Amino acid sequence: MSRPNSNRTNVASPRWVLPLAVAFALGTASIPARAETITVTIENLVFSPTDIEARVGDTVLWVNEDILAHTATAKGDWDVMIQPKKSASLVLKKAGRFDYFCRFHPNMKGHITVSP
Repeated sequence: MSRPNSNRTNVASPRWVLPLAVAFALGTASIPARAETITVTIENLVFSPTDIEARVGDTVLWVNEDILAHTATAKGDWDVMIQPKKSASLVLKKAGRFDYFCRFHPNMKGHITVSP
């Protein structure tokens, strides 16, 4: 009479264990937020929208519909040149509230609130 091998453990794992473990790992992993592009149109010497909210890592795209060159200048932070009928962009690198203006047309003003 043969005896089963007592050193061998025969435990069958349910088929749902691996998918459940993967789902748990994905659900608890830190997934970074996807960066967005926020468009600001320049038309008739006006930034539109005037106030925008963004996050660090987002891109601001200024689209100049005017026949004049403009800038988006935040003193001490950035100075973006936007040629007539062209666009220019900037990736936001730090949090804060930024007031910007056009160096050529100082009455043109905008505000960006950047959260972390």
